[in-house]
Amino acid sequence: QVQLVESGGGSVQAGGSLRLSCAPSGDAYSNLYIGWFRQVPGKEREGVAATGGGRTYYADSVKGRFTISQDSAKNALDLQMNSLKPEDTAMYYCAAAQPWWVFSYETVWSRPESYTSWGQGTQVTVSS
Repeated sequence: QVQLVESGGGSVQAGGSLRLSCAPSGDAYSNLYIGWFRQVPGKEREGVAATGGGRTYYADSVKGRFTISQDSAKNALDLQMNSLKPEDTAMYYCAAAQPWWVFSYETVWSRPESYTSWGQGTQVTVSS
């Protein structure tokens, strides 16, 4: 099973930027569907961005501010987060799925149950 190692995160003031990285071990990221989620205590895990099958998806709340990019040298996918807002404060997770596991990924990319492997999470805190 794929294992995911996350890095990045931290604290920043509103309007600032952070970059998260997700490195899968056991398979190349290009062979996987990779999603980014966030969660605050007491709320459900929210899908914010994902990539797979040559396409990239973003939640409306982050569209235009967050960007997924590839780092082939590190076999990693990065989530560049710009123009951060206090409401972006959350624990962020990356998740992975084998394409054969998911049907109609373009409609289910934001659902946590679409993924079988999860990173350990990294905290992002945005102060006003």
